[in-house]
Amino acid sequence: MAKVCWPYFDPEYENLSVRINPPRVSVDNTSCSDCTLIKVDSVNKPGILLEVVQILSDLDFIITKAYVSSDGGWFMDVFHVTDQQGKKITDGKTIDYIERVLGPKGHTTDGMKDCPGKRVGVHSFGNHTAIELIGRDRPGLLSEISAVLANLHFNVTVAEVWTHNRRIACVLYVNDNTTSGSVDDPNRLSIMEEQLKHIMRGCEDDDNVARTSFSMGFTHIDRRLHQMLFADRDYEGGGVTTEVDYPPSFKPKITVERCEEKGYSVVTVRCKDRAKLMFDIVCTLTDMQYVVFHANISSNGPYASQEYFIRHMDGCTLDTEGEKERVVKCLEAAIHRRVSEGLSLELCAKDRVGLLSEVTRILRENGLSVRRAGVSTVGEKAVNVFYVRDAYGNPVDAKTIEALRKEIGQTMMLNVKKDPSSTKAREAETSGWAKTSFFFGNLLEKFLA
Repeated sequence: MAKVCWPYFDPEYENLSVRINPPRVSVDNTSCSDCTLIKVDSVNKPGILLEVVQILSDLDFIITKAYVSSDGGWFMDVFHVTDQQGKKITDGKTIDYIERVLGPKGHTTDGMKDCPGKRVGVHSFGNHTAIELIGRDRPGLLSEISAVLANLHFNVTVAEVWTHNRRIACVLYVNDNTTSGSVDDPNRLSIMEEQLKHIMRGCEDDDNVARTSFSMGFTHIDRRLHQMLFADRDYEGGGVTTEVDYPPSFKPKITVERCEEKGYSVVTVRCKDRAKLMFDIVCTLTDMQYVVFHANISSNGPYASQEYFIRHMDGCTLDTEGEKERVVKCLEAAIHRRVSEGLSLELCAKDRVGLLSEVTRILRENGLSVRRAGVSTVGEKAVNVFYVRDAYGNPVDAKTIEALRKEIGQTMMLNVKKDPSSTKAREAETSGWAKTSFFFGNLLEKFLA
């Protein structure tokens, strides 16, 4: 019998257009006097806008303006960016990195592995196990979670914690204290999962109240947190969000209208500007299965105006009031998840098992509630940043801050910062460490060295 021969298809065929027309990246420091222009021209593909914005956000760049167009199969972006101090991007290593990851090499699998952005399961900090937790928030919960991991001899090297509408979502990277590698023993994983589920459930018996999972995927941490809270329907707050949680200055104004001429739905967002605002909005639209064809982003003083021309992936616009209302609620939630007015605590110390447990225990014993947290480790140095209020959601008083300084300041560096949007806060900022404050964006220097 004759053997059937199937036609040969090059496995790289779907990347053919990219190889023929590789992405072009330009970092321009001459056209604008007060910012750097980053221009990206590329063949259009699903998710490319989010990919670019994610990389710029991971570098802690401030996007002051942006123009996006992706009609006709071609993607063209211009971003006006500065660093955290409002200055141009002039560091040669940083510019080389931008051109590499956004250029032709950055669109290959190998190229993306070198990105210092935070990914669930696979990242630049070595072999770790990523733990995802989501459930009902309560005072002291983060302290209980970190205590369980410390008792099981797992070291937390990276973590992100968000709270919104009385829900908490965490992604934690842990490794085995003995091997400094990922946790491979299924029995230890099972014990860890059972204890964490018990902690997350609290006094409630319903398994749906909290969920725990282990991940070795490639999803970016911040995007994963958005996905977890979105799947948990945190945007349906049911009126539990209070004015204390989100002051009027952060109340976004979001509208959804129809552009009859071009067949788009136009989403307009006006709110107080902040870091990573564009990422949070684009991430949410992408995960809701909407495609951004055009966008216009601008900042005017402390406020931002962002306009997105979108369609659903099936080509449809938002025609019903229910669809529009859902988009508005989801974008409001995405904007609020990262909002943290008030006090932030930056702690720097030598990394060790139980460090996070010790710090969160001290915060709990001083009556503080963690609204958002970030933990990172480079070499032997651990940096923890906590956004806190008191147990009732009110600002932290000076006596509590002084008590923390006395208790924590003996063993680690503590920097207390207040909301920079407040003049009084700037004047009152305590600063024994202000000139050498450690920001997550500074981690890039370690990776590029």
